[in-house]
Amino acid sequence: MSSSTDTAGQTDAILREILCDVLGLDHSRVDGFSADTGLFGHLPELDSMAVAGLLTEIEDRLDIVIDDDEVDGDMLENYGALLAFAESKRGNG
Repeated sequence: MSSSTDTAGQTDAILREILCDVLGLDHSRVDGFSADTGLFGHLPELDSMAVAGLLTEIEDRLDIVIDDDEVDGDMLENYGALLAFAESKRGNG
């Protein structure tokens, strides 16, 4: 049993659900996201106003705290970067 794999899979599923809920995206669209799928600057739904709601939901659902100085363009550049960030926060929590 690999709990880190389970946690990573859970984080991925939860993160995809958050993107659907917060941004109003179709599940089929988000299910197709790969690590290279662009987010901020690529998804019109993810504008600067939506970022705050997205980060709040990530904190709530993943039971993590995201500090202001951790939020940058790299974290929101693509789905893989956001997922890696969320997984690292859960692993350190």
